Amino acid sequence: MASKPRVKVPKTASAGEVITIKTLISHNMESGQRKDKEGNLIPRKIINKFTAEFNGQPVFSADMHGAVSANPYMEFTAKVQESGTFKFAWVDDDGSVYEADANIEVS
Repeated sequence: MASKPRVKVPKTASAGEVITIKTLISHNMESGQRKDKEGNLIPRKIINKFTAEFNGQPVFSADMHGAVSANPYMEFTAKVQESGTFKFAWVDDDGSVYEADANIEVS
């Protein structure tokens, strides 16, 4: 189970500025290769997809696989031309979707 995602987006920027966005979600990221005390495989349960949109337009996405670490951290850049809202989504193997958003004011 994941906890509330954390995102860091600058509150303000100049038009055309390239900003750095940082995200983190706490998640166990069970790979499906470990066994429990009885020797049974623990089912895989990882965040398998991350997406970021700005004002409804995709700006970044990543597919994740079994080798990704627990608590996946993403850092990427985006050029902003206007004020708006970034929306972030993390999709779990069980179909759960964890979402967060952040506003930025562009002058």
